[in-house]
Amino acid sequence: MSPTSDSTPLIDGLLTKVTDNDPEETREWRDSLDALIEEKGAPRARFILLSMLAEARKKNVNLPTQTTTPYVNTINVVDEPYFPGDEDTERTYRRWLRWNAAVMVTRAQRPGVGVGGHISSYASTATLYEVGMNHFFRGKDHPGGGDHVFFQGHASPGNYARAFLEGRLSEDDLDGFRQEYSHPAASQGRGMPSYPHPRRMDDFWEFPTVSMGLGPAEAIYHAWFDKYLHGAGIKDTSQQRTWAFLGDGEMDEPESRGMLQLAANQQLDNLTFVVNCNLQRLDGPVRGNGKIVQELEAFFRGAGWNVIKVMWGRGWDQLFAADKDHALEHLMMETLDGDFQSFKANDGAYVREHFFNRDPRTAELVKDWTDDEIWALQRGGNDFRKVYAAYKAATEHKGQPTVILAHTVKGYLLGSHFAGRNATHQMKKLTLDDLKGLRDRLHIPITDEQLEANPKMPPYYRPADDDPALLYMLERRRQLGGFVPERRDNGKVLDLPGDKAYDVLKGGSGKREVASTMAFVQLLKELVKDKGIGRRIVPIVPDESRTFGLESLFPTKKIYNTLGQNYTPVDAEMMLSYRESTSGQLMHTGINEAGSAAVFQVAGTSYATHGEPMIPVYILYSMFGFQRTADQFWAAGDQLARGFLIGATAGRTTLQGEGTQHMDGHSPLIAWTNEAFAAYDPAYAYEIRHIVRDGLQRWYGPDETRNRNIMYYLTVYNEPIHQPAEPEDVDVEGIIKGIHQIASAPAGDGPEVQLLASGIAVPWIMEARDMLAEQWGVRASVWSVTSWGELRREALEVERHNFLNPEDQRVPYLTRTLGVGHGPVIATSDYDHAVQDLIRPWVPGSYHVLGADGFGFSDTRKAARRHYLIDSASVVTKALQALAREGKVDASVVSQAIARYDLTNVNAGTSGSDAGDA
Repeated sequence: MSPTSDSTPLIDGLLTKVTDNDPEETREWRDSLDALIEEKGAPRARFILLSMLAEARKKNVNLPTQTTTPYVNTINVVDEPYFPGDEDTERTYRRWLRWNAAVMVTRAQRPGVGVGGHISSYASTATLYEVGMNHFFRGKDHPGGGDHVFFQGHASPGNYARAFLEGRLSEDDLDGFRQEYSHPAASQGRGMPSYPHPRRMDDFWEFPTVSMGLGPAEAIYHAWFDKYLHGAGIKDTSQQRTWAFLGDGEMDEPESRGMLQLAANQQLDNLTFVVNCNLQRLDGPVRGNGKIVQELEAFFRGAGWNVIKVMWGRGWDQLFAADKDHALEHLMMETLDGDFQSFKANDGAYVREHFFNRDPRTAELVKDWTDDEIWALQRGGNDFRKVYAAYKAATEHKGQPTVILAHTVKGYLLGSHFAGRNATHQMKKLTLDDLKGLRDRLHIPITDEQLEANPKMPPYYRPADDDPALLYMLERRRQLGGFVPERRDNGKVLDLPGDKAYDVLKGGSGKREVASTMAFVQLLKELVKDKGIGRRIVPIVPDESRTFGLESLFPTKKIYNTLGQNYTPVDAEMMLSYRESTSGQLMHTGINEAGSAAVFQVAGTSYATHGEPMIPVYILYSMFGFQRTADQFWAAGDQLARGFLIGATAGRTTLQGEGTQHMDGHSPLIAWTNEAFAAYDPAYAYEIRHIVRDGLQRWYGPDETRNRNIMYYLTVYNEPIHQPAEPEDVDVEGIIKGIHQIASAPAGDGPEVQLLASGIAVPWIMEARDMLAEQWGVRASVWSVTSWGELRREALEVERHNFLNPEDQRVPYLTRTLGVGHGPVIATSDYDHAVQDLIRPWVPGSYHVLGADGFGFSDTRKAARRHYLIDSASVVTKALQALAREGKVDASVVSQAIARYDLTNVNAGTSGSDAGDA
């Protein structure tokens, strides 16, 4: 509650109200402050005041922390700037937009379709959008490069309605709302997604925002990344701004609030949040018993943001001016959000009785007002003059990000059935009476007869092409640099590295043992030195970069920080000293996987948002990647991101000794559910080099026919192994497609099996191959499965083709490849059974799977692998069991193997190194 309230005399145990024993001196101090602001400006005054507070603390003068301000507009009416637009003209086409947005959703509920939509969110935010569209949001043709605008997902009908007036969408297009496939098949229009989905409308939407909380996170890192591009000398982003439109209910999401400190710490004054405070979530009040605006103000101020509150429209100004006792301000502060919601769900008489009449002084203020005049009082977020003043102040503020808390009404102007109602978010159509009432309030030139002809299909409205208001609207966008939102991909091709850059992983590790994580980092170091793409690579680490071997990049490539490094690092004298720089290349986000995923998404879509391809390489603990931030990677896929996600310290048994929370046995499964990823589990360094090269070629190489909009997920391990040199006849196609043979069956007689494994399990099956031959007379061929998921994806594509083309039947790549072998197929990995089961339908012959299901635990690698029965001895025993079932060996050999290998004894395991990272 505000410290101006008489009911709150204490904050942090300190008095907020004290007796003034020298009013004259107090007046002189206030006059001095006024003079300072007038002569030197608010930023200088802020600095002086902060300096005074610091000095007061040194002298043990304790002051309460004021986290909130009164429940009124931050910008005083006398400080409001001149509004440069034509008020009447802009109001005219705002009305057209409101009408068409509501009509589009209503028509989407027509019989036979019934796909619905949301009306009330845009109704509350239309003014917030339109002030930006007419005066602030710069398009991609602006000389400064254009702004990044994150629109509220549920308000998408407003964006479509504006694009219709702008001539970018037709009536047929609008009637395809939420019918992405069925509508184009039945009409001339395009199908349009329900919310901002770039993957579904890749010439229009830029940022997917309807998974609430992810928009704010990405917006923060987008603003930071703009500074990064500028510091790197890749693009001048000094005139670009990031705007994020959010709901007050959305601010409940931990992602909405959890990264605010980064924006303040990095002084992102190119970032503006606009929180639409209509006091309602999707199905009721946000803080019915409290005040969400005050809560958010305190939260943002505490995080270091500049806060601008836009609470009341211009009609309230005369009341505030007449309120000498500040009774109205006090009453506003004492009124709960649930009551404010009820006021807008009723009428002027209700507001007079239940608001103004609660204090005789405020009742006196409106005693000569009619109920209609009281009802006409607007909230600040619905008054374009107040919003303009806030936006202008935000764009001029330096040194901090800004949040604008705009007080609005959900369902504004839609009528009493909608405005402020708890159910307004779920109301998807207007009745005939609703339509007529809305038409009258918006002055839309449509007759009763037109509405009555088919109330389920009310007409859209677009004026003649030479209408002055329409021409004004289009001219405003022309001057601001083009339409918003708009997504562009210029198809830029990069000068990619030649063979030499990749040769570092070709020769193997010799007598040393090297973990695949370290092998990948070796390649990364070569790529960042490349003259063509080196500076476009964005290494991203949430923390423990030294675990991944990235500390060698600190002194040369440095860690990016907008403020540089203003301290002497403790390891300054060491060769691998920690270094931060305004032109640094590494994005180090701290212990913040959500922040890292956000910057990955931003960097991975820079080719479209900035026209500058960047190549994010996000290296993380695999367990804390897909599992923890899968929704963000889904949004990245929606946004058509490109980049490498490196799940280091992968596997359920490989991260020796760490325990349940660290053991990843399932990230390839989660990755499989996201079709925007090609997920690989390479075993050897030479496989990594071909996969990385393929990714770069696919995204930015010339003459590429494959879909470029895909991300690559590579799981790599911290266990040191012998890295073999690349064979002369290496099957590069097989590595990319998902499977290649690394050892054929030994010559001779005897039964055959085929052994499949991925990642760190490949050395076990190589060991199992020798054990089968030497101890049991069984010949085994060995296959490295670099991608279970890509094999499945290709097979499913073949099945779909075969289903639709009975005269043209094809065979999946996996089936063709394994068809050359003989005998049962045994598969293992350091992951759940379900990972290997991804390919089961297309494996020729019998297929037997081993897997590490369940929670991980702290132990040695050897013991853990024996516990899960995935090690070399288990592979041998499973192979013998499969052969016994086919009658190719005696059934007794299975029991012999179990006894020989002491298979139930975890201390008898032999598969795996006890060494740490190498």
